[in-house]
Amino acid sequence: MKADTKTYDPTKTTYPILFAIAFGHLLNDLIQGVLQPLFPLIKETQHLDYGQVGFIMFAFQITSSLFQPVVGSITDKYPQPYSFSFGMLFAITGVIILAYAQNFTLTLTAACCIGLASSVFHPEASRVAYSASGGKRSLAQAIFQLGGNGGTALGPVLVALCVIPFGQKYTLLFVIAGLIGFGILLFVSRWYKGYLEEHLKNTKARVVTHQLSKQRIYISVVILLVLLFSKYFYTASISSYLIFYAKERFQLQGSQGQLLLAVYLFAITLGTVIGGLAGDKYGRRNIIWFSILGAAPFTLMLPYMNLTGTVVCLAFAGFILASAFPSILVYAQELLPGRIGMISGMFYGFAFGMGGIGAAFLGDLIDKRGIIEVYHICSYLPLIGIIAVFLPSFRVKKNG
Repeated sequence: MKADTKTYDPTKTTYPILFAIAFGHLLNDLIQGVLQPLFPLIKETQHLDYGQVGFIMFAFQITSSLFQPVVGSITDKYPQPYSFSFGMLFAITGVIILAYAQNFTLTLTAACCIGLASSVFHPEASRVAYSASGGKRSLAQAIFQLGGNGGTALGPVLVALCVIPFGQKYTLLFVIAGLIGFGILLFVSRWYKGYLEEHLKNTKARVVTHQLSKQRIYISVVILLVLLFSKYFYTASISSYLIFYAKERFQLQGSQGQLLLAVYLFAITLGTVIGGLAGDKYGRRNIIWFSILGAAPFTLMLPYMNLTGTVVCLAFAGFILASAFPSILVYAQELLPGRIGMISGMFYGFAFGMGGIGAAFLGDLIDKRGIIEVYHICSYLPLIGIIAVFLPSFRVKKNG
C-alpha cells in the first residue's frame, strides 16, 4: 500500500514528530546526565583516585563527542531511520552495567556505552527535526534542543533523589526511561522511514542550495564553531561554578546558590525557544549576530553587580546566549545541505566537548587565580562574537 504523502508533506511542520523526538532527546540526555553525579559515590565505593575518575569522564566525552560527526557522515551517505532508536539500547546497556559495576573497568565500559548512545542519537535525530520542520528549521531545532536541556537538568536531580540515598544499584531505575525512549523513538523511526521512502527519491529536485564558494563555506563553519566555543566556555563557568562564586562573592549557602543557577537555566530554556522562533522570522544570521554579541554587556557587568544585579545579568545573559544555538545549527546545515548528519554531529559534539573541557580548564584556573578573577576573565568571552560580522548573507533555494 502506497504511503499517504500528506503524512510526509515537507512544506508542513509535523509537530507530533518534533515533540516526540524532543522527548526522546530529553530521555537520552537524562540518562547521559546520570554518570557525573554518581562520581563521588563511585570514587568511594570503588576506591578510585581522581585520575581514574577523570579518565572515566574523558572516555565518556570522547565517545559522546568525537564519534558524532563520524556517525553523521555515515548516515548522510547511508540513511538509517532506526539508528537513533537502537542507539537507546546502548544507553540501557550502559545503565545496567553502571548499576552493578564494582570496579574501574566496568564503570569505564558503562561510560563508553552511554557516550556511544549519545553519538548515535544526535546526528540522525537532529536530521529528523530538520525533516519535520516544514521550513521552520530554527523553531524545530529549538524544540529538539529544549528536550536535551530538560534532560540534562533533570538527570542530576533524579540521581540525587532516587540513587544517592539508596545505593548504586538503584541506577537501574533509569532503565525505565531508556525503555520509554526506545518505544517513542521507534514511533519516530517509522515516520522517518516513510519520509525517506517518499522524498529521498527526489532529493536532487528538492535539495536546498546557494552560490557560496567552498572556501567561504568552510570559513563560515569555522566561525560558527568559534562562536560555540565562546558560548559554551562561558556557560561552563556558570553551570559548573556559579554556586561557588555566589558563596564567595555574596556569602550565599548552597541552596541559595542553586536558586541563582535555576534562574540561569530557566533563561536558557526560554531563550532557546524564543531564539528558534526569531531565527525563522528575522533571519538566522541576524539572530546569531544579536545573540552572541548582545550578551556581552550583561556578562561584562555581572562581576561588578550586587546580588540583585547579578540575578538580572544572569537572566539576560542566559536568555540571549541560548537564543543563538538553533540558528547557528540551522545556518550551518544550510551551508552544507547535503551533510545534515555530519554538521549536526559536529556541532552537538563540539558543544558538549567544549562544555566539558571548559569546566575542567576553568576549574584548574580557579585553583590558581581564584573564582572572582576567573569570572572577570570569562566575562569577556562573548566579545569573541564580533567575528559573526564575517558570516555571509545568503538565500537558500531549491533546485528543480
